[in-house]
Amino acid sequence: MKILIINGPNLNLLGVREKSIYGSESFESFFQQLKSEFPEVEFTYYQSNVEGEIVNKLHEFGFSADGIIINAGAYTHTSVAIRDAIAGINTPVVEVHISNTLTREDFRHKSLIGPVCKGCIMGFGLKSYTLAVKSFVI
Repeated sequence: MKILIINGPNLNLLGVREKSIYGSESFESFFQQLKSEFPEVEFTYYQSNVEGEIVNKLHEFGFSADGIIINAGAYTHTSVAIRDAIAGINTPVVEVHISNTLTREDFRHKSLIGPVCKGCIMGFGLKSYTLAVKSFVI
């Protein structure tokens, strides 16, 4: 099974930014744990702060991967381009958020990408990614 994980803007700063919201672990460290927990999965990880690069990565893997997990960060609430890219591919996509965006600022309450995703998992810290992987392998 092949799963792509995409992290959007500012998620390269996990472990150092707003630790009270996002925790103190880097994604790279967590990613190693995730690969150990699911040795049967061939993971690809991609992070970008650039909307068009995320669209390109969705196009690249959207017809060959078994699943895509995306934390689009702030683009979740603003990007019609990422929404349309998800709608245009065959691979199922799960939207993930580390924090529960529904308990945060009002502008974070609406996801533009959610309606074209298989599902959304939020509020479980980095374990939100683990739950997303399980949605594909179980």
